[in-house]
Amino acid sequence: MSGALKLDKQVKKKLDDFRTAASVAAEEIIFNVFPNKVCGCKHGFAVEAAFVSHVCCSQLQELIISMSSSDSVFNMSNATSHTDTTIYPPPADFVSSDEPDTKKRKLSDGGVNGTASVAHTAANVTGTARFTNSMHANKHLTLVFAALKKECEELVESIDKVKLWVNLSMPKIEDGDNFGVQIQEEVLNELHRSQEVAYNLRDQARQSYVTRGKLCSKIIKYPHIEDYALALQEHDEKQLYISRQNLHDIRNIYAVLTDILHKNINKIRSPKGNNATGLY
Repeated sequence: MSGALKLDKQVKKKLDDFRTAASVAAEEIIFNVFPNKVCGCKHGFAVEAAFVSHVCCSQLQELIISMSSSDSVFNMSNATSHTDTTIYPPPADFVSSDEPDTKKRKLSDGGVNGTASVAHTAANVTGTARFTNSMHANKHLTLVFAALKKECEELVESIDKVKLWVNLSMPKIEDGDNFGVQIQEEVLNELHRSQEVAYNLRDQARQSYVTRGKLCSKIIKYPHIEDYALALQEHDEKQLYISRQNLHDIRNIYAVLTDILHKNINKIRSPKGNNATGLY
């Protein structure tokens, strides 16, 4: 019987290099990226608020600080000024169809309702629409969602790198002396919860567009009912307000993660490294 398989030296070196790179990237995030997101300064917590300037602020802190400025996309003065409740006529290239309404109306590309090609749908063709008028999207909210999504994606990416490092820092499974491992698992749970929050915040844009589209369809269908137009304005104002709060939530996530990681950094780095001295 042949001997036990062993890891090739070159492969082992590559794995060690990968672990080292993961450790360096994670600690850079823990000691630089996360604190900068919280305090808005490249020098971390040690710098007093008086020294925090617009130049050294991270983008997240810039967005939060600038909310009071009228130039900020997150300023509440922009809540309803960009809401367009006007009903516009059909596009100039619209050609009305005299075909009677049927359950499965055939489209020009040979498809059937619900099975139209992607190209046909992307063209925003209104030839088979029951109500052919149109309404414009709130372009200002699109900018707000873009900034919010960028922050969520940066948070998720940073947490991924830290989670990888914590997992790779875990010792082999054995009996006894697992207190440090429990700390690592608790840190991983907090990282996972924070990542789930970021995913949910990232989904705000989709939910907003769906709700807004339903309101716009009601306005087109019932243009004589003013309450639908008011509901659209209230919806846009609420979305801007929630986006402002979500920015604070993301900043608070960075603060909590920074706190728990810094307090337990020694156990995360070496969960069983300093426990042997207590036996003597």
